[in-house]
Amino acid sequence: MPKPSNKNDIVAAGLRVMFRKGYNGAGVRDVVAEAGVPQGSFTNHFRSKEAFAAEVLDQYFAHTRELVGQALNDRSLGPRERLLRYLDIITKRLADDDYLRGCLIGDFSIEVSQTSELLRERLVAIYQEWRKPFERCITEAQQAGEISTRFSANDLADFLLVSWEGAILRMKVDRNAEALDRFKRIAFATVFTAEPPFGPQQGGS
Repeated sequence: MPKPSNKNDIVAAGLRVMFRKGYNGAGVRDVVAEAGVPQGSFTNHFRSKEAFAAEVLDQYFAHTRELVGQALNDRSLGPRERLLRYLDIITKRLADDDYLRGCLIGDFSIEVSQTSELLRERLVAIYQEWRKPFERCITEAQQAGEISTRFSANDLADFLLVSWEGAILRMKVDRNAEALDRFKRIAFATVFTAEPPFGPQQGGS
């Protein structure tokens, strides 16, 4: 009878360790100790720490997809409300962690994008996939007259995610929700409204 695989336990342990220590601070010994498995189990499943981190990142993003679907697929809410619902769900989860943990996608973007081409390319693919459901939701909001069409849905989706990641980074420094709440308050009173933000379009007839 084949021995059960420890791979999933190691990936789950890696996610916890990398949240605490970051990519560079997380050693293989830390991960196997967290998982409660021998070090040989790591080398049996992963050819390198870099390849392992890519699987950790994929697992994290799989969970992020679930949260995106939970908010943006809720047809009981209007499209603009669904966007805000996603941010509120994330805010609650960050508060439950006492604002100590942020977003692994944002953390990796800072830490590894200049040192690992494999992880940088994976992050590019994640951002592209992550943006799509937000773009669809914003398009729906624009068609419903809830959000101005001054900017494209693609640009607005990218702005939302990039700015939200910045707010999370500031949250980790301050250890409170002020940066998150400030972003939501300002963005949804200006950019994500039916009125064109920053006044009428300049130029043209």
